[in-house]
Amino acid sequence: MNAKKEQLTDKVIITCAVTGAIHTPSMSPYLPITPEEITEAAVGAAEAGAAIIHLHARDPVTGRPDQSPEAFGKFLPQIKSRTNAVLNLTSGGSPFMKIDERIQPSMKFAPEVASLNMGSLNFGLFPMLSRFKEFKHDWERKHLEDSNDLIFRNTFKDIEFALKAVADHQIRFEFECYDIGHLYNLAHFVERGLIKPPFFVQSVFGILGGIGAHYEDVVHMKRTADRLFGKDYQWSVLGAGRNQLKIAAMSAGMGGNIRVGLEDNLWLGKGTLAKSNAEQVIKARQIVESLGLEVASPDDAREMLQLKGADKVNF
Repeated sequence: MNAKKEQLTDKVIITCAVTGAIHTPSMSPYLPITPEEITEAAVGAAEAGAAIIHLHARDPVTGRPDQSPEAFGKFLPQIKSRTNAVLNLTSGGSPFMKIDERIQPSMKFAPEVASLNMGSLNFGLFPMLSRFKEFKHDWERKHLEDSNDLIFRNTFKDIEFALKAVADHQIRFEFECYDIGHLYNLAHFVERGLIKPPFFVQSVFGILGGIGAHYEDVVHMKRTADRLFGKDYQWSVLGAGRNQLKIAAMSAGMGGNIRVGLEDNLWLGKGTLAKSNAEQVIKARQIVESLGLEVASPDDAREMLQLKGADKVNF
């Protein structure tokens, strides 16, 4: 290991997922919906210290998730022109969409990074109905209610389809692992030669249907990934809801990376809505720096993940 690589081990990548497909517009007035809002949220998060911006698109009127390439095309060039951050396009889309729809933006735009969910799971959003009673748009209540009978489909065939669909684009993946079995699914595709290191493993904690948010769950995920992938991966975490910063602190202390953003958590603290994604990035940065670590720049992240570079994307 050369000296430069050793130096990078003390750097922590902060990813910011600025809007997502879980929360609905009625839950927070600060959730980015329109292309202009998503652009400003992404640029603000990058200026606050996020090296990677994880992006979803929404219908600008209703706020409903929109996975069409046209929707992404309304903000990708604008964000790229204003920040050096790595832009990461979701292929998770919405849990109600199938993979052939979800992978379309990555096929068209060939980003440096795209997300890829590594297994199917029950995906329960319906408990939020106990906290949110009134909705601006008809789709919002149904979106939550229908998750009581929802399987977020990511079969082996689906995953292989996504990997092969973008194989010529030199895209690195944010492998989203909601449970221990998803790590083994990733190892399966590594063994088949369909995925090459370094792997960017995003462990997801606290979604109903996936692994919990207890500290032993976090340790178990890290220990399993270490055993399966050794030094061939970069580990990152996201904690859903109130678990966000607690699990972020654990990851930074364990040598991992962090994901925050309004996709995963609408709050800045108990009873206080986050007014921007940048506010959460600042909190994450404070955690990193208080541990004597350094926040990775976008170019640090590119080196750590061996990305192709922003000049090789199609936007």
